[in-house]
Amino acid sequence: MNNMYEEVKTILARQLRISPERVTLDAQIKKDLGADSVDILQLLMRLEDDYGIVIPDQELAKFETVNDVVTFLNNLPK
Repeated sequence: MNNMYEEVKTILARQLRISPERVTLDAQIKKDLGADSVDILQLLMRLEDDYGIVIPDQELAKFETVNDVVTFLNNLPK
């Protein structure tokens, strides 16, 4: 899980132009990190491109914290 967290943390920090230290597992993507819906869409497009996956809209609605994203990615079929 740690490796996936590091990847998501790096993507979010770069995209949102914030310090990587702010991107904790418990951080709420919108409230704590200041992401808006466009930022979240860009994150998902990047993850889809990087991992060759499609993230369904119903899953997207569940992504509130960084941990939600990491858990989803870790649970993908290998």
